Amino acid sequence: MIILPLDWFPLNKPSAGDYFHMAYNIITPLLLLKLIERSPKTLPNSVIYISIMTFVMGASIHLVGDSVNHRLIFSGYQLHLSVRDNPIMQNLQPPTLVDSFELLYYYDEYLGHSMWYIPFFLILFIYFSGCFTTVKRESEMPLSAWSLLLPSSLYYWYLVTEGQIFIIFIFTFFAMLALILHQKRKGLRLDSNGLFLLLSFSVTLFLIAVWIVWLWNDKILRKKYPGVIYIPEPWAFYTLHINSLH
Repeated sequence: MIILPLDWFPLNKPSAGDYFHMAYNIITPLLLLKLIERSPKTLPNSVIYISIMTFVMGASIHLVGDSVNHRLIFSGYQLHLSVRDNPIMQNLQPPTLVDSFELLYYYDEYLGHSMWYIPFFLILFIYFSGCFTTVKRESEMPLSAWSLLLPSSLYYWYLVTEGQIFIIFIFTFFAMLALILHQKRKGLRLDSNGLFLLLSFSVTLFLIAVWIVWLWNDKILRKKYPGVIYIPEPWAFYTLHINSLH
């Protein structure tokens, strides 16, 4: 929406971002399969295939919901408000149509994200479980890996904040730490791949903390995210503080 704005494309046709998302739904599962093939530890093939199919289905549900939600912005929809609190929804006739949009939001933000990210982080953890070695030299990260650390962390930061999946992320992170302690008793240490993934998650956690502190006193975003875990979505911040300036 920023680099290739939606108004460059017909609103009743897929945008460039939609096509990129379609490509993601094809390329990422393939990369995950290749990743798990390199891991010495894995799950039965049937579990892996079901996880990948669930991932594709969840990401596809999100693709449709997200595409519709972004187009609603042109009609005055505000992402920092709940569906029912949006002005265009309050004027919608008949009022029962709001229930349909709430169902779309549920498919996108809850069901789609759960089916998308749970298999994603499960496969990452399975791969991580095979990233241990007894050779000290294999634990050293090359310079190229250090240069990719920040982009990788920013990617995970966006997944966690925009996807509202902090519980899934932090559970995976703690599981990784527990596995490290368990393997350390066996005299094993992380290799460079495992260390890169662990550092990416650590920097991601730091970026999330900075994001929360920065928006801690935002009363409008606080109203949309009233729970114990307060992590605003970047697109909600964009429509509230940046898009309104244009």
